[in-house]
Amino acid sequence: MEAENTTAQAKSVNPDEIAHFSSMAETWWDPNGPFKPLHQLNPTRIDFVLKQVCQHFERDPLSENPLKGLRILDIGCGGGLLCEPMARLGATMVGADAAEKNIRTASIHAEQMGLDIDYRYITAEELAEKGEKFDVILNMEVIEHVADIPSFLGACHQLLNNDGCMTLSTLNRTLKSWAMAIAGAEYILRWLPVGTHDWHKFLKPSELCNHALESGFTVTTINGMVFNPLKSSWSLDPHDFSVNYLALAVKSNNG
Repeated sequence: MEAENTTAQAKSVNPDEIAHFSSMAETWWDPNGPFKPLHQLNPTRIDFVLKQVCQHFERDPLSENPLKGLRILDIGCGGGLLCEPMARLGATMVGADAAEKNIRTASIHAEQMGLDIDYRYITAEELAEKGEKFDVILNMEVIEHVADIPSFLGACHQLLNNDGCMTLSTLNRTLKSWAMAIAGAEYILRWLPVGTHDWHKFLKPSELCNHALESGFTVTTINGMVFNPLKSSWSLDPHDFSVNYLALAVKSNNG
């Protein structure tokens, strides 16, 4: 599980974003640390991914290893918060990140957990150049941090098998998302370090769909995610996209 040696440079890589997340790499698995919001989000993200992927490939999500035989790429995998549960569900996992410190943290944790996950310090563009192919791509809380969305999604399109699918999650660009994700989470509650998000880079669902379409994808499903402050938990909502939302994209027929 040694990280592949690469410069991890590409048009979609934003050096400032990489430096920001690298500075917190050692805290990925602290449920009360800087990534606490992702730990809280994770059960809902896993629920969405499992249901959508199993529906796409006509599998039973309640079976023992519902993702067995599927090669899945978690692009922008961070410390491996999604890679590990996906591996436990039977998937053959590749985790890629442009921050080398994240890959080191993820590799060490996976080894401690006895999980065989292929972690690589590499970008989507570099993976595509190598001719890698995947059944599923997890593109979660990443697109709002990349420097060049067309280049990034174009690489994802190249990486995906023709019958594959990609899940995405990001933040909507609304006044409510600014109030909750930036003013609330970063400045008031201090759930996230100040500067984690740039509201201007948040994507409205229509913008995400347009970017996906231009890159050869069709978005077939969109679900909102809503936070319950009384329970400190998230849940899926098919109607409320005002802050966080998830989507499923498939290759277009002409892609």
